[in-house]
Amino acid sequence: AISLPPDWVRMADEIARETQTSRSKVVSSCLRELAERRLQEQMEEGYKAMAEENRRFANEAIELAAEVWPEWE
Repeated sequence: AISLPPDWVRMADEIARETQTSRSKVVSSCLRELAERRLQEQMEEGYKAMAEENRRFANEAIELAAEVWPEWE
């Protein structure tokens, strides 16, 4: 059992009637959507962090390459 504000219960009941499903399925669906959105945000943060790490690595590799390879004319 969970506790919800009365307004949320009414909203869940309204959505349940509109979609011809149960209140529990409405709440479950909302939680699933929230979990999916949270995962998406975490993945985006991870990709951004990796992009920054890859940029730093590329800059370091370019500097090292410049020391080892002769300059192109």
